[in-house]
Amino acid sequence: MDKAQELGALALATAEQLAGQRVGVVVAAVPDGHVGFAGAGSTEKGGSGTPGASTLFEIGSVTKTFTSLALARMAVAGTVDLDEPLARLLPEGTAVPSRGGKEITLRHLSTHTSGLPRLPKGMMLRALLRPRTPDPYAGCTPDVLLSGLARTRLDAAPGSQVRYSNLGAGLLGLALARRAGTSHEQLVTTQVCAPLAMSDTLVSAPAARPGRLAEGHDDRLRPTPPWNLADTAGAGGLWSTATDLASYVRAQLDGGGPAELTEAIRLSRQVEHRSNRFSWMHLGWTAHRLHPRQGAHLQIWHNGGPLTRIPPPRPAASPSGSRRKRTAPAPRSRLRVRRGPPG
Repeated sequence: MDKAQELGALALATAEQLAGQRVGVVVAAVPDGHVGFAGAGSTEKGGSGTPGASTLFEIGSVTKTFTSLALARMAVAGTVDLDEPLARLLPEGTAVPSRGGKEITLRHLSTHTSGLPRLPKGMMLRALLRPRTPDPYAGCTPDVLLSGLARTRLDAAPGSQVRYSNLGAGLLGLALARRAGTSHEQLVTTQVCAPLAMSDTLVSAPAARPGRLAEGHDDRLRPTPPWNLADTAGAGGLWSTATDLASYVRAQLDGGGPAELTEAIRLSRQVEHRSNRFSWMHLGWTAHRLHPRQGAHLQIWHNGGPLTRIPPPRPAASPSGSRRKRTAPAPRSRLRVRRGPPG
């Protein structure tokens, strides 16, 4: 069996195993510069179409890594500074909370150290009162976000603690798009996707690619409509395919993109904020080192809509799309880059 056949068989076995718990799955295996894809299940419950490498899935919070890579690219270009206060990128007069004499910076938003709560003002209460709201972020316009921000109290001083925040990531996307004079979708396209020829990673997939979408399902595998994250798109608004995500992960692993993107990826890894003894934050990513008995691999990962895993040095399968959504306002997935043991 040659390398391509081995990868295909591995991807298919993994997809079929995962499809037993999901409606549809696409798996990409990405070791040693090779890529293999396989799909299992269907693109909608009860349907006959099998998802494939070009099927579009909501990638949820994996979007945050794209927003943070756009930040790194803009920092490399000098368009922004990582330690620039958020307030400078928002409309004049916007009230941005602070604590302990510390202002929220772009670095804080990307590493989840801003002290901001997980959700925009008022959303947690609405989620508790109406947990089955089908599109909880749809009303997050700039006016709503910024007026809520002015009334928000920080949970910790900026830069002091890691506290995961969809609100912070959404504000980062909004702020960067304002500085660039464009939308979040166009920002990510220009800064990340175009250099890697990723033409199917976008916010507007339901309108632009209606025939290639995987239908969403909740925890009970009941069909559910896609979410519109409005102006919090930087926290989780992107759709993508296994093909595009494989290109994205390969660039993260081996710097296979253009020089300016490689430099931005390097910068995103250089930034570190310790969460605890075992894990730390990069720009947009979480990292930890496994125990030596588990191989001592370095894992760099993020949760979001699908499940993606790329573990060199041995060939391994990487599920890159299985769209399931929770009814709470935080879709979940995993993008994981696993490196070999320390040399």
